[in-house]
Amino acid sequence: MRLTKLLYGARTPQKEPVPFKEILPLKLKRGVSGKGGNTSEVCCIYEMSVLFACLKANEFNQKLCAKEIDSFQSCYKKSLVSQHGKKEKEAKGILVPGDNKLSPRQVNTLLKKFPQFK
Repeated sequence: MRLTKLLYGARTPQKEPVPFKEILPLKLKRGVSGKGGNTSEVCCIYEMSVLFACLKANEFNQKLCAKEIDSFQSCYKKSLVSQHGKKEKEAKGILVPGDNKLSPRQVNTLLKKFPQFK
């Protein structure tokens, strides 16, 4: 019995080069749908956990955890301002270099700038 049959079972390894089979045409669509764009971003997790730990340690007395409450509220206000600015940019279709995630409207703006020809 051959060694390759022992190692790979009844199958033999693929010979190079692997032939390419085009199942669908290799071109982009005209746009994307906005169905998956509504994701909720989680913010201020660290500040919230510190606040809850302080409240638990002080038997939920808010006067003793004023510093943690202020840090959590300031973090939350900053995140609201950044989300509002992000939504304004998405509504205008402004593309910011270095963004990890683009909204569907921004992707459609890019696809309109660089259309695919038939």
